[in-house]
Amino acid sequence: MRVVDAHNDLLLAVLHQKERGRSDPFGDFWLPRLRAGGVDVQFLAVFTEDQHVGEGALRRCLLLLEEARNIAAAHPTDVVVVETCEDLERALASGRIGLVLAVEGSEPVAHSLGVLETLWRLGVRCMSLTWNRRTMMADGAGEAATGAGLTSLGAEAVAEMERLGMIVDVSHLSKAGFDHVAGIATRPFVATHSSCHALCPHPRNLTDDQLRDVADSGGAVGINSFGGFLSTGAPTLDDYLSHIEHAVRVAGPSAVGLGCDFMEDLLEVLDPILGAGLVDPGNLPFVAGMRDPADLGPFRERLTNCLGAEVAPRVAGDNWIELLRRVLPSQDQHSCRR
Repeated sequence: MRVVDAHNDLLLAVLHQKERGRSDPFGDFWLPRLRAGGVDVQFLAVFTEDQHVGEGALRRCLLLLEEARNIAAAHPTDVVVVETCEDLERALASGRIGLVLAVEGSEPVAHSLGVLETLWRLGVRCMSLTWNRRTMMADGAGEAATGAGLTSLGAEAVAEMERLGMIVDVSHLSKAGFDHVAGIATRPFVATHSSCHALCPHPRNLTDDQLRDVADSGGAVGINSFGGFLSTGAPTLDDYLSHIEHAVRVAGPSAVGLGCDFMEDLLEVLDPILGAGLVDPGNLPFVAGMRDPADLGPFRERLTNCLGAEVAPRVAGDNWIELLRRVLPSQDQHSCRR
C-alpha cells in the first residue's frame, strides 16, 4: 500500500535545528520515521513564520527550498525532489521518498506575480494563497469575519498558477476565498490538510459543499490528523478515521487522501506561530496513534479495517499519486510555461 502525506512542516524544524548547530536533523530524526511509516511521497510545506512576513518572506522561502535540496543531496539513495512525472515514477520505482515542494501562504510572492514562475523553476509544484492570516491575495481562515474573497491579485495568481501548472491549495482559505477559487478555477485544485466541518465545526475545516467542490474540480482533500480539527472533546484515532469516512462518502473515494500535519515534533518552532493559528498552543490535543510519520505504518491496517481493501489504498496514497500524474509536467515541459 502506497502512502502519501500531503502536508508536513518538517523543513521548518530541520532549518531551525541546523541554525542551532545540528548537522543532519533530517537524517537523524525525520528520515527514520518516514521510513518506519512507509511514506512514498511527502509534500513539504514551505511556510513563512510571522517574524519573516514582509520583505523577509521571499528570503525565508528560498532558504527553505534550498534546505529541501540539501536534504536530497545528503540522502540521494533515500529521497528525491519531485518536479516532473518522470521524477515521480523514478521515486516510486526506486523506493526513494518523493518530496513535493509546496509553498504555504503567498507571502513570498507578495504583489509580484513574476515570482510564481521563479518558484516554479525552483521546483515548487503547489501553493496556497494564505495561511490563517491576510495576504495581498486573500484572507485566511483566521480572517473569516471579513467575508472577503480573493483580491484581484489573488484571482490573477490563480490564473498564473494554472498556466504554469502549479497546484492551487485551498487549505487555510476563508470560506469566501474558497468559493472564489471554486468559481474561477479551470484545473484541479486541492486542500492538502483540512478536515470535515460537519464533524467538527472548526473554521479550518471544509463543509460538505466544499468537499464536493474540490472533488468536482478533479482535485483531492488531504484529511488533517491534528486533534483540534477532529473533535471538540478529547480526539482519538477513531475520530480521524470518522473524518476520512465522512469525506469519502461526501467527495467520493477518488478525492480523499492523507494530509497529516504532524505538529508534536515541531513545537520548538511552532509555539510562537500557533497563537495566531486558531488553536491554543498551551493545550494541543494530539491523537494517540497519529503523532508522527512512523505511525502511518500501523495506521494502514486501521485504515483498511475502516474502508476496506479496495478503498483504503486509494486514500492512503494512490489518489494523490494519480493526481500528481495528471498535473505534473513531463520532463520536456519542466522549464517551460504551459
